[in-house]
Amino acid sequence: MRRIPVRTACLAATLLLSALAGAPAPAAARDLPDRYVVSREEGVLPEGITVTPDGTLYVSSDGLGTLYRGRIGNPDLEPFRARGVEDRPSTLGVHTDRRGRVLSVGGATLTVHDRHGRLLTRRTAQDGPLGAPHLNDLVVTRDAVYVTDWANPVIHRAELRGGTVGPLEPWLDIRAAFPQFPPQYWLLNGIVADPSGSTLLVASNGTEAVWRIGTEHREVSRLDLGDESFGPDGMVLRGRNLYAVLNHGAPHGVYIARLDPELRSGTVTHRLTDEGFDLPTTLAKHGCRLYVVNSQLDEPPGRPPYTVSAIPDPTCDDSR
Repeated sequence: MRRIPVRTACLAATLLLSALAGAPAPAAARDLPDRYVVSREEGVLPEGITVTPDGTLYVSSDGLGTLYRGRIGNPDLEPFRARGVEDRPSTLGVHTDRRGRVLSVGGATLTVHDRHGRLLTRRTAQDGPLGAPHLNDLVVTRDAVYVTDWANPVIHRAELRGGTVGPLEPWLDIRAAFPQFPPQYWLLNGIVADPSGSTLLVASNGTEAVWRIGTEHREVSRLDLGDESFGPDGMVLRGRNLYAVLNHGAPHGVYIARLDPELRSGTVTHRLTDEGFDLPTTLAKHGCRLYVVNSQLDEPPGRPPYTVSAIPDPTCDDSR
């Protein structure tokens, strides 16, 4: 997408005139790409994504284990030279914390890097009831990192004390919430937390549900969305809006649910299924835009280029 440079003084004048005339000010999103190229290297298969408050994108590779980095104003990402993960063939969930550190998971490992790619911490998860872990996604709260396990019905936890990330340990076997369901089919995916870290929402592809967990007492209940089959992959929680990517058991796309204040029930308000996604896996939110990963995981190694789609957030005024 070709962008036209605008001088700061002209932009300020335009904003002032728009305000005086009662017209809406120009939206910065109009100058941003609607598609980002993660890589043109064959076999990348992007999977996870996060966008920092300053507009830095990080995208993970399920196919190669690589991390990629870019800016929301630039349509092309570059490899992020994250040291110490050369032996990890797949990287899935990726997020950043308040310190700007980059946390990612894949296989049995959680890694923490600084902005320059220096490895700060590497933690290995223990085997679960079904064997070796396959860490899928993570969320960072004020006092812990919680990690889902695709291969086991287990949520792992690493305690945070200051800048230190503790051992990654089994924290909750979620089977107690639905004991009659076969353990090998839980398929835990996305995980999000409320701002206080007292409530987690965990997606389960297998049960086609989202599970609510109170972190203090580890009580588990099913998020009530009526009769809606809602087993997401990646998710984002902003205020009472739950953004989720569905790629199994429903038309592929982004689904948005408006939740009650206690995050116990809600209603699906938007289904964005006609955006030309290519097996979306997860998403990130920045401003009034949603950034959706086109994984191509249904036909590995896929076909370059591997991309991220940016679409307007239809609930931008309701993200509270």
